Amino acid sequence: MGALRLGALHGTYCVGCCWLLMALLFIGGAMNLVWIAILTMFVLVEKLFPGGRRIGKGLGLVLCLWAVAIVLI
Repeated sequence: MGALRLGALHGTYCVGCCWLLMALLFIGGAMNLVWIAILTMFVLVEKLFPGGRRIGKGLGLVLCLWAVAIVLI
């Protein structure tokens, strides 16, 4: 019973913190595998490289600016 509860808590936490990434992977994967490969590389760099948190924030800012540029153009 304890393992089931722990699994449910972990699953809830995972969905709560990563639902947007999961949705992006589902939508992007259905559209274009190249974009999913690029997103995977971003996550890999953020998780494995020293200073990954700063790199991730920088990549996020670049992607947000790119999105704004696409909307405005």
